[in-house]
Amino acid sequence: MSNITLKGNAVNTIGNLPSVGTTVKDFALVDSGLNVKTLESFEGKKKVFNIFPSIDTPTCASSARKFNEEASNLENTVVINVSKDLPFALTRFCAAEGLNNVETLSDFRSSFGDDYEVTITDSPLKGLLSRAVIVTDENNKVVYTEQVSEIADEPNYSAAIEALK
Repeated sequence: MSNITLKGNAVNTIGNLPSVGTTVKDFALVDSGLNVKTLESFEGKKKVFNIFPSIDTPTCASSARKFNEEASNLENTVVINVSKDLPFALTRFCAAEGLNNVETLSDFRSSFGDDYEVTITDSPLKGLLSRAVIVTDENNKVVYTEQVSEIADEPNYSAAIEALK
């Protein structure tokens, strides 16, 4: 279990992020058209999973914007924003912000949070996803992870992008 904080207060997740060198598990996340996307949907691409509690918070919105900006410069790479938000909320946000270099997918009816061990088990955010980044190569092998220790903080963007090089 990861021990993180929310504004200094202890928060726990159900486990730990996948280890570097392991292969990530398949998933079934929902896109803006209510279609299911799986790992196979991004076959052969490097992946940056930008995982967060809710797009309707300032830090989550900032991370989506920053990874969208960074993604436009990356070859053979997809940034996948993942939260428990409904696809409609994610679509609204991305349209309003002009975010078109990322995939924004919902975990509202899947086991992604449990499978990737980012589901928060306590605190007011219980049931939502923690703030984390998982980067894989084109063969779905983990090359970088970050469990952000303070949920209100942004991830280390440069480390995540550097892991792709």
